[in-house]
Amino acid sequence: MSSNIKSAAVAHSDPARGANLYRLAIVGAGTLKGKEVAEVLSDRNFPSLDIKLLDDDESLGQLETLGDEVTFIQRVRSEQFDNVDFTFFASDQECTRKNWKTARKAGSAIVDLSFALEDEPDVEVRSPWIERQLGHMLTPELQPAPAVAAHPAAVVLALLLLRSQKAGEVERVVATVYEPASEHGQKGMDELHEQTVNLLSFQQMPKNVFDTQVAFNMVTRYGEQSVPALASIEHRVLKHYRRIAGKDAPLPALLLVQAPIFHGYVFAVHVEMKDVVDIASVSQALLGEHVNITLLAEDAPSNVNAAGQSDVLVSIVPDANLANGLWLWAAADNLRIAAATAVECAETMAATRPKGKIQ
Repeated sequence: MSSNIKSAAVAHSDPARGANLYRLAIVGAGTLKGKEVAEVLSDRNFPSLDIKLLDDDESLGQLETLGDEVTFIQRVRSEQFDNVDFTFFASDQECTRKNWKTARKAGSAIVDLSFALEDEPDVEVRSPWIERQLGHMLTPELQPAPAVAAHPAAVVLALLLLRSQKAGEVERVVATVYEPASEHGQKGMDELHEQTVNLLSFQQMPKNVFDTQVAFNMVTRYGEQSVPALASIEHRVLKHYRRIAGKDAPLPALLLVQAPIFHGYVFAVHVEMKDVVDIASVSQALLGEHVNITLLAEDAPSNVNAAGQSDVLVSIVPDANLANGLWLWAAADNLRIAAATAVECAETMAATRPKGKIQ
């Protein structure tokens, strides 16, 4: 019996597992994604007995609220993963790479929101939303493969384009995606804020994260010192889209733009159908779980209106110059969708993992 299976056997012999309660750990609990994961776990009533909040030196001792309880963030140490069933890595990539094998060896299922494991062998890039859309069924596994939560922009594009196909054959798609500063964590948010304040007061702007001006500006590339480059993020979105949507989904031409906004993705998607379709048919095709078609001006998709929502807000506009073309204007909360994807990955793992003591 391998060390992984032995560790899993210890975890499964825990009485809490027999009661279908799980012990969780969030690595990077002080990050924007980590806080969002904790909130989504509470909102979805994930069957947890205990949640460990772990992070690096910057967040140690920081108080956080989990449901009705207040706890504090602890240092990441190997013994913290003992008897943990699910570990969410919302940390930076270096921390994930350093600790994920330790967590897995201890018997924990891994859900990665940092994208550090996306190219590791036997790791799956997953979106339960898209899996349900495609009707995919999961095979029960004792030790599920680590799951990388698919990039939220890839999830939104896959959901919209797969459903668009129900209204008719899609000829081509061109998508412009507006990236928020929060995709770079709190440091990205802080730099956008500081750049904005300093510009208005005629002071020098900080450029430690983006290495270029993003306040009151829109760019398709960062400065040379910025890591990751905007082009690499664009590549990741397309890679994740292909892995979750499948080979039969229309592949969009994609342009990623850094927008001077703090939070929430906005999408301008031009869809050219093979034949002319009416807007009502497209609306009916798009409607469903996690998509909200907005009709009123005050509810129009925007990063502000999408904040805190798990739904993707969408409006549909016919292309005045192309009878078989239409525009999808959409907005989505990037952190909420990332956290919901991660938590739902854990839920599906919990549903398919055998319960009770292993013989």
